[in-house]
This record gives sequence, structure tokens and C-alpha cells, in this order.
Amino acid sequence: MKISLQQLEALSPRASQFVEPLNVAMERFEIGTPDRVEMFLAQVLYESDGLCRTRELWGPTPAQCEYEPPGRKAEELGNITSGDGHRFLGRGLIQLTGRANYRSCGRALYGDDRLLDEPELLERPQAACLSAAWFWHGHGLNQAADAGDFAAITRRINGGLSGYAGRMAWRARVRRVLRPPR
Repeated sequence: MKISLQQLEALSPRASQFVEPLNVAMERFEIGTPDRVEMFLAQVLYESDGLCRTRELWGPTPAQCEYEPPGRKAEELGNITSGDGHRFLGRGLIQLTGRANYRSCGRALYGDDRLLDEPELLERPQAACLSAAWFWHGHGLNQAADAGDFAAITRRINGGLSGYAGRMAWRARVRRVLRPPR
């Protein structure tokens, strides 16, 4: 199932920049059934503020300060050098975060470490979409979508149910656009 420009325009003012990269990414990572597409789009639209943000807002907040080594969160993210927290802040449509995730994603998508050298690539539509679909597929979210478990998808992406009501609102919008009443 592909999303059309008209459908995406009903959801985001940045549709023209993202429709083709989203369709390519969804096809590559088997996000093609109506349930998978609906839940994937709902999550990425929530995470990216309607495709308007492909980069985490940086304060730094107290939570973001924990991305910097030394510390448990920095270690979990693979951040080893001072400045890694900011350098590998959340980017892409699912806000990929941390040196280790950038390395894994870059190797999976491109076969190299280009995302470590140019982390800003994840702010561009093609890489933003591919990284989100890569994360989705690699974390078993197609199977969770097949089971209809939107809460499990949210937990996997977010670590909890933060913003769940907003995510559900996006899901309802996406459903109305992709599956209009007959």
C-alpha cells in the first residue's frame, strides 16, 4: 500500500518533500498493509510534529544532559566522547538517538559509517524516512501492527507511553485519510 501525495497533503504541509521517500522506505521495510501503514504514519507524524521536525529540539534539558558521557544513559546510547550527546541527538522521523544507533543505522542502510561522519543526513527526507522504517522493522513493529498493539509500538519507540493521546489522535487522522468511510 502506497500513500499518495493527496493523502499525505491532508496530514502534513511538508507532504511533497516526504511522499516519495516515505513510500520507498515503507516498501523497503515491508510496511505495506493498511494496519502497518496507518500505525507507522501515526507514530512518525507524532514524533516529527507532522513531518515538520526531523531534529530533536535541544535545550539541553536535564534529560538531554544525560546523553553526555559519563553516565548510564550515555553508555546505553553508545556515546563515548564529550559532545556525543548533542552530536547524536534525536534525528529522523522517529528521532534516532545516540552514537550506537547512528552507527547501526548507517551500516544497515548504507553499509558504512556515514551517519557518524554526517549525522545531519538524518534531517533530510530520504534518510529521515529510511531510518524510521529501519527502526520500525528492526524492532519488530510490523508484527506489533499486525497484532493491533499500538501501545506496544509506542513503548518500543518512546520507552513508555509518553504522548500516547497525541499518538492516538494522529492515528485517528491517518485512519480517516487512508480509510475514509464508504
